[in-house]
Amino acid sequence: MEHVVITGLGCLSPVGNDVASTWAAMVEGVSGIGPITQFDPAALPVKIAGEVRGFDAAERVGRKESRRMSRFSQLAVAAAAEALADSALHLDLEDRDRVGVLIASGVGGLREIEESTKILERDGHRRISPFVVPMMIADMASGNVSIRWDLRGPNFCLVSACASGAHAIGEAAEMIRRGDADVMLAGGSEAAITPLAVASFIAARALTERNDPPEAASRPFDVGRDGFVIAEGAAVLVLESEEHATRRGARVLARVAGYGASADAYHITAPDPQGRGAASAMRRALARANLAPEEVGYVNAHGTSTELNDRVEALAIRQVFGTHAETLPVSSTKSVTGHLLGAAGALESVVCVKAISTGMIPPTANLSEPDPECALAHVTGTALSRRVDAALNNSFGFGGHNASLIFTSAN
Repeated sequence: MEHVVITGLGCLSPVGNDVASTWAAMVEGVSGIGPITQFDPAALPVKIAGEVRGFDAAERVGRKESRRMSRFSQLAVAAAAEALADSALHLDLEDRDRVGVLIASGVGGLREIEESTKILERDGHRRISPFVVPMMIADMASGNVSIRWDLRGPNFCLVSACASGAHAIGEAAEMIRRGDADVMLAGGSEAAITPLAVASFIAARALTERNDPPEAASRPFDVGRDGFVIAEGAAVLVLESEEHATRRGARVLARVAGYGASADAYHITAPDPQGRGAASAMRRALARANLAPEEVGYVNAHGTSTELNDRVEALAIRQVFGTHAETLPVSSTKSVTGHLLGAAGALESVVCVKAISTGMIPPTANLSEPDPECALAHVTGTALSRRVDAALNNSFGFGGHNASLIFTSAN
């Protein structure tokens, strides 16, 4: 079975428009959550989000090309460009039939659906743009990346709500392992800060209404948590078979050692209260990685800052790791980025890789009074300097979808 390695990283997030700035902010616990600027939220009780700020699509993607893409596709293309540059992959020397793309999105081009519906109702069908369909469908982040770099390997999108980005990385690694590709660009992209999305999550009682100060709103595992902060962004990882990476002399950042997927089979939005699905995904990832629980040195938690998710995830971590959970560092970087929905698992995979390569574990911000029901070895206040040879990333989504990824050191 092929070993799969990571050779490149790219991202845009509420705390930075590349990997370096994003990572620096996370380590320092600097929040990217602020007032919503993409629409007027005056009529809504939620007025904050984690926006990607200062992103110039014309500059990063191209003026003509960006006009034909939804924002989530623009972000994906920009993240992919950074990941490819970071990997030093010379595509002209590659068999492009063996290079694929799997970039997930939980929502896709929701903004285009909302705006086009208004145009249809106001002006009629003749005013609808022919670009609406290719801008709104969720597979177009993958499609646009494939087209831009002429990548002709496996190319599609998967959707599993907030587990989408993690599932994409896990499934891309499986494609390489079974020999369907030598290289995969994998991750997630989301740009769903729109009136309908925010109003819908408000209706589902999922969002915090703690608007002031916005940087204190996301409080994973804290007794005062009351909902997540919606956010946007993209992250793309370059995955390769170890043989391919070695042959071209690539710098290897980490290995994708384990992947576990499961279902709660319990409720459309609430997690199983016993944590069965989350625990199953983690155990499957450990088994695939051939690791004992005590060999994991860091858990990047799903940690959404919602009452049920945080309690159930903490319970599942304790079930899987036993006494090791008493000293196993855990943090949620959603405390500074907010929740990137379908892109969350991809961005947080970047966090795990950086923790391994730098020996730094970012803290959970705003965790001033840990909920006793969320008892874990939380990293709070400042980043923790510690060698990490194996890191686990959890991502869970509405519909009972669970994904766990284990990354290990390349050394």
